[in-house]
Amino acid sequence: MSEASAIVVPKGVRASGVKAGVKPSGGLDLALIVADVPCSAVGTFTTNRVCAAPVKWCREIVPTDSARAVVGNAGNANAATGARGEADARRTAEDAAALLGCKPHQVLVASTGVIGHHLPMDRIEAGLRAAAPALSTAPASFHAAAEAILTTDTHTKIVSHARDGWTLLGMAKGAAMIGPRMATMLAFLVTDARIPSATLQPILSEAVEESFNCLSVEGHASTNDTVLLLASGLAGEELSGQALEHFAAALKDACQTLAQAMAADGEGSTHFITIDVEGCADREEARTLARAVADSPLVKTAIHGADPNWGRIVSAAGYAGVPFEERELSLGINGVRVYDHGAPTDFDANALSAELRAHRDVHLRLHLKRGTASIRFWTCDLTAEYVRLNADYTT
Repeated sequence: MSEASAIVVPKGVRASGVKAGVKPSGGLDLALIVADVPCSAVGTFTTNRVCAAPVKWCREIVPTDSARAVVGNAGNANAATGARGEADARRTAEDAAALLGCKPHQVLVASTGVIGHHLPMDRIEAGLRAAAPALSTAPASFHAAAEAILTTDTHTKIVSHARDGWTLLGMAKGAAMIGPRMATMLAFLVTDARIPSATLQPILSEAVEESFNCLSVEGHASTNDTVLLLASGLAGEELSGQALEHFAAALKDACQTLAQAMAADGEGSTHFITIDVEGCADREEARTLARAVADSPLVKTAIHGADPNWGRIVSAAGYAGVPFEERELSLGINGVRVYDHGAPTDFDANALSAELRAHRDVHLRLHLKRGTASIRFWTCDLTAEYVRLNADYTT
């Protein structure tokens, strides 16, 4: 849900988004999310060896049962910034804690934007002083927070669920430098369900595996990838049994919705691509095949040009490193079987090209005969606009 009026806000959580002057555009660029009580908090983070200072700060804190806030800024990644960057991440938490009346280790921080530049701490501090009194439970305030973490995104990405007396709300940003192997760019989720961090961590990890880890725009794993989930417990008794399963299902659905929104909003994209890989020996084998296809520039450019060049797709599957026999592989594009058990089919290429040109959504289905494991993966096409945006990103 992207309309602010459609957002359902968890009990005891407030948010704000302000202009701190970090983004060159002058737009909203500092988000603050605060819980009225200590929360269970868990997270997943980038596996990139060059990781941002906020990632290091959060890794030292979560899992925890005492988190109170998340500070997120856009326009500056605070990555590859050395000891000063780490000090700035800590200082951000300290400044927020002083304003909120809590301790620094109860504040999680996240950043996104240009790598290798130090945070303008005078602007961050001024932004925090503006964000704290603006905190509100109003849906519009969460919409503002979701907008404040965007960089080249074309729209906010926000979703909420209400069920069985508890509410879950999530927001995310991401349109490029997305090839996560844990999460993606930035995603913040808050709930009023009561779930201790020891229980919450595996639930989040599983949701991430089936959502953000099934997403790629160009295969570039960011230095700042962060997913944070806070649970206040204000909705009532601790969830267990079927109630906990319902929460896990809602969390996975929310994460998948956000992941799909990121793929659909890939920089300069004109097609949203869903890749189903079936008949594999295990899920990781399926993921390896899907990622090879999703990250292939030749596949992505062919789809942008509405060219049903299936040879590029089966070739990408062939170099993925999965030891299948060619005769095991079949491929469908938008429901049209173009390659069947290692051999081409007599399909109408002109009609399929017209179908690709007429519709934004594209579905690729690769089928093997190695087992029963499958995966669904999301990506987008590669366009000249993507090249322009990233060629001029810092200049």
